[in-house]
Amino acid sequence: MQRPIGVFDSGVGGLTVARAIIDQLPAESITYIGDTANGPYGPRAQDEVRHLALDVLDTLVAQGVKMLVIACNTATAAVHDLAVERYERGMGIPVVAVIEPAVRAAVAQSRSGRIGVIATAGTIGSGAYQRAFAEAGVPHIAAAAAPRFVEFVESGVTTGDEVLEAARGYLEPLLAEDPDTLVLGCTHYPLLAGAIGYVAGADVRLVSSAEETAADVYRILSDRGMLAPTTAAPAYEFEATTEAQEPFLRLARRFLGPEVTHVEFHQTGVIHLPGRTD
Repeated sequence: MQRPIGVFDSGVGGLTVARAIIDQLPAESITYIGDTANGPYGPRAQDEVRHLALDVLDTLVAQGVKMLVIACNTATAAVHDLAVERYERGMGIPVVAVIEPAVRAAVAQSRSGRIGVIATAGTIGSGAYQRAFAEAGVPHIAAAAAPRFVEFVESGVTTGDEVLEAARGYLEPLLAEDPDTLVLGCTHYPLLAGAIGYVAGADVRLVSSAEETAADVYRILSDRGMLAPTTAAPAYEFEATTEAQEPFLRLARRFLGPEVTHVEFHQTGVIHLPGRTD
């Protein structure tokens, strides 16, 4: 099935998920929408996030995607169950989100059962990770909100003293509970993995929701016979909801690397990228 996979995030963080999908499923086309006009979602109320997320997901469905990937932890916490009911059960469009794959990976990797999660204030406050871990047999996790991490990544700042200072402030109370595994519960955070890993220490394993989500995408498409032919030439279309494209483009190049070989700007705010040429 050659229709694209629809990937949605509140901004650029979900590009880590797009990158992982491209790596694991090189024949698949992707249509990505970053809601840069309204992101970040972390400080917003759950009802507001739900409304914004459904608007974007409806847009992706209207564009003919074969699967929906909610590549935003805050949106996942707010809208996942409703999205499954609306799109998967109602329309036959599979829905994949970032929380459950990360939880499964963390449980599998943890040696002691002591697990930490850092995410946006909205995600932590929703209790979504706490519930998911409880259902997986882990009744207690160490959880901390790290809101400035999103600001750093959105502005292209991923190293330096300010990042390290923020990382220490967020992580030190969490590390006092001695976790051996730390979930990066926001798709922006892998871009700060160097600083986070340095502060957390070599004995703490970092789990990225991006890689685990891409693995779920692969499994579901394969199980349902929906994979694109291996000979397919993929097309990548990335959309933002603001007209100011340069910050998005700059970060897209950092997230996606060689896939951004040519860019066309449109007044609609749509960025078209060609498929692989390698």
